[in-house]
Order: sequence, then C-alpha cells, then structure tokens
Amino acid sequence: MPRESMQYDVVVVGAGPAGLAAAIRIKQLDANVSVCVLEKGSEVGAHILSGAVMDPIALNELIPDWKAKGAPLNTAVTRDRFLFLKERSFIETPAFLLPGCFQNHGNYVVSLGNVTRWLGKQAEAAGVEIFPGFAATELLFEKESIKGVATGDMGIGKNGEKTAAYQPGIELHGKYAFFAEGCRGQLGRQLEERFKLRKTPQVYGIGLMELWDVKPEKHQAGLVMHTAGWPLDNATYGGSFLYHQENNQISVGFVVGLGYTNPYLSPYEEFQRFKTHPQIKAYLENGKRVAYGARAIAAGGLQSLPKLVFPGGALIGDDAGFLNASRIKGSHAAIKSGMLAAEAAVAALKAGRAADELAAYPEAFRASWLYDELYKARNFKPWMSKGLVLGTAMVGIDQVLFRGRAPWTLPHDHADHETLKTKDSAEKIQYPKPDGVLTFDRLTDLSFSNTNHGEDQPPHLTLKDASVPVKINLEKYAGPESRYCPAGVYEFVDLDTKPRLQINAQNCVHCKTCDIKDPTQNIVWVAPEGGGGPNYPNM
Repeated sequence: MPRESMQYDVVVVGAGPAGLAAAIRIKQLDANVSVCVLEKGSEVGAHILSGAVMDPIALNELIPDWKAKGAPLNTAVTRDRFLFLKERSFIETPAFLLPGCFQNHGNYVVSLGNVTRWLGKQAEAAGVEIFPGFAATELLFEKESIKGVATGDMGIGKNGEKTAAYQPGIELHGKYAFFAEGCRGQLGRQLEERFKLRKTPQVYGIGLMELWDVKPEKHQAGLVMHTAGWPLDNATYGGSFLYHQENNQISVGFVVGLGYTNPYLSPYEEFQRFKTHPQIKAYLENGKRVAYGARAIAAGGLQSLPKLVFPGGALIGDDAGFLNASRIKGSHAAIKSGMLAAEAAVAALKAGRAADELAAYPEAFRASWLYDELYKARNFKPWMSKGLVLGTAMVGIDQVLFRGRAPWTLPHDHADHETLKTKDSAEKIQYPKPDGVLTFDRLTDLSFSNTNHGEDQPPHLTLKDASVPVKINLEKYAGPESRYCPAGVYEFVDLDTKPRLQINAQNCVHCKTCDIKDPTQNIVWVAPEGGGGPNYPNM
C-alpha cells in the first residue's frame, strides 16, 4: 500500500510547549499559513512530565490574556526554601542569600501537562491541525533539504510482519519542519548527525517524579522547596524538588546528572531513599502517591546548544536543549524558542522562500532575553559537576558576585556515556528495601504511570549488537542498564548459567535515559507505534 501524503506550510513534530507555541505564533502572524502538529502520545499532554515552576514571561508574550482565557496557572509561588541535606539533618540557606536562580517570586506552580493541554486547545482554536497518536519516525528529504516527515506504520507484528491491522504511515510535507520532540528526540538526533549540527556534547539529567495527595495540614500552596546533598555523595550532581500545587497535591521529584561515575548507582533507588529524610517524610506522611513518571532533561545550557537550523527546518525546545539548569526551568524557554522559529518561518514564507535555512531564528535568539538568561546560567552545570562543595562555592561566586557575567565560560568535557568507572574500581551501593508506604519498588511505581504499549509490535528499544550487553556492559560495568532505567525495562537474567539481557519494552516511559547513558552507545531508542507509552495525569 503506498503512503498517502499531506501538504502544509509548516510541519511541527511534537505537541509540547515549544511545538504548540510555534504553531500558535504562526497562526497569530498569518492565519493563512497551514500548520500541523504531530504528537506521539495518545493525547496532547500524555507524555508531558515536569514538576514545574513556570515563569510566565514567554506566555505573557504569546498569549497576553492567558488569565482571562483560563490558563491553568492557578498557584502563585509564595515561598522559596533551599536545604542542604545530611542523612538525618539539614542546613537551610537564608532567603536573603539565595541566588536569583532560586528565587521564584512572580512564578507559578503548575502541572505542565495541563498547561500543554490548554495550549493545545488554543492552537486548535487558531486553526492548527493536531494529530495525537501519530509518531513521526522518518525524515524525508528532497536533495539536501528536509521535505517533511513520515509517521510510523501501524499494525506491524513483533517480527516485522504486516498484520491484519496494518496501515502504512502518512507523509507530511512542509516548506519548513520544526522538531520539538523533547529531550534526545529520535529525529533530532538524526538531524544533528546528518547536518553536523553539534560541536559540544550535550549533558543530561534524569528526573523522577511522584505526585502525592497530602493531608491539608501538611500542604502549603505555593511553597517551592529544593534540596542538594544526601542521599547523593558530594561528587555526584543532583538534587530534589517539592512543589506544593493546588488541591492539596505535592509534586516530589529527584534529579540525577547522567554524568555520574559509579555503575552501581540507581537514580530510582536514590529517589526512594531521599523521601525517607525527616524533612521530606514530614510532608508526605499519611499521604497517598497518585502518579509516577520519569524523563531525561537536557542540561548543558548555552555551551551545548547545537546549530539550530538546517535546510528546511529547525530544532526548538528541549530537542535543542534550551533548559536553564540553574533555575530548573525549561517551559518558558521552550515557548520562546518556538515563537522565535515561528517568526522566522512566517517572514520567509511571506518572502516566497521555502526549504532554506531560517537564519533569522538563531539571530533573533542571540538578541533575545532567552540568550541573556542562558548566558548568565552557562557556568552552573559545569561548576556543579565538579562536586557539591566546590560547585556550590563557585556557583555562589558566579551568580552572586559576578551576577552571571564572570569572565570565563566553562566547557563540558565529556558526554555522559563516557564517565562510568569499571565495576572493579567502583564501590557497590546497598539500597534499602521499599516499605510500600513511603518508598516503592520500580514496577509498583510504574503502574501509576499508566504506561501501555501494544504487545504485538516490534521492540522500540533496539541494540546495534546483541552481544554487547553481556560481553561488555555486564562484564565491565556490572550491567548499569538494569539500574539507570527508571522503569525496569532492562533485566539481566540467567546469571548463574548463561547470562542474557531481557528487554521489557512494554515498561518503557520514553525517558531516553538508556539512549543517553549506555556506555557503549549500543542502545538506540526509536518511537513505538503512535499512542503508546505513559499517560500522565496532572503531571
């Protein structure tokens, strides 16, 4: 069966904040420009996960009357706390000593998934066509320019055979294509390689999050709390957040930089252990966990941004890596990047252009407040990667004394997959068993992510060489994929006889951590059949 094709002026891959903002901005500038947005999740917002404190600066520009239109930014930040944790104690930073990046006056505690759903409605009202449940899996070219994308075939069996439910993918052609797939996008990675867009390695973190219903007396609407230190050692980058949302809910999360060195470290178990600290347990005690999820975040900042444009297209949002790691915020940056790309595309279309490089987009970025913000934050992640004590001291100097204008810019020297020590040179970590009340095992938590994949489809977690996991990863690094995956996808079995790696692809929450951290870069994440994966409520 031949693939059908549809023609648009602009094709957007990904219905997150960046992709939807781009589509909305295009329609604001010229209602006659045709725009479609593809979304691999079952609905807009299904794959959006973020304990989010949202800076409304970009939303104010995109939709100035967002309050009147009912945007779900209902809980203004009322207080900031920053704690340095030891196992049973803590030191709190006085409010007047908090760097500006940890001050959230004027921001809102939100469910980013609900904000994204609202943006989707605004886009559709403006005439944008949104297609949820369709994963863009293939780049289409015309000579050396992006011509568009194709969605994956539906109804393909486990062994690659066409089933009775087979439907070929659809080609979506555009004069320009925007890629807003989020962190470590499948097509974005291919574009970086094809057009040689990257000069500096991107560095990442994995964020794990649970949503809790808590007792009213333990809830302080608008309280924003961050921590550093325990349970991680001083050499491992990471930290936590507790955001008090509306309706007596708290989003509690933990971030671990994927440049960690100990192959025995498990970000998921570190997250569970973190919740047992007296300061954290006090908020969650007698509460109820109602949702769980995980995702990787691109944390390299300004130094790690690739070239943003190529013939016929652009990278926007976290597909490029616009997150501000010092503020732990990316939604406002994603929205702004989408707007800037949209403005460049509309100007090009009005001039009769198509399929060329939108040079006006990176030029506008360099002249924007977003560039200034990322420039001031550029040294945060490199300093913190040098250890908690030195990093905290130098970030204080960088952010307080120099106000982000220090006369140096620190590089990112290594990709995250290059940093693991061998198992013989690393200290084993013994994690406590979960109690089932405050702490949970991986698969129990996974059931609260509403993750689902069709059983009869090809595995979307692929190996370049099936022998590598046992011969190299298990032998040399003690099988780190069984620990860094937050969903129990990778499991080494038959260890006493003939070890092998079992891949439980149906568990995958699409966080991409395996694609990033695998020390041999043997694992390649590809999009499964559209509509599969997590379905995050209120996350």
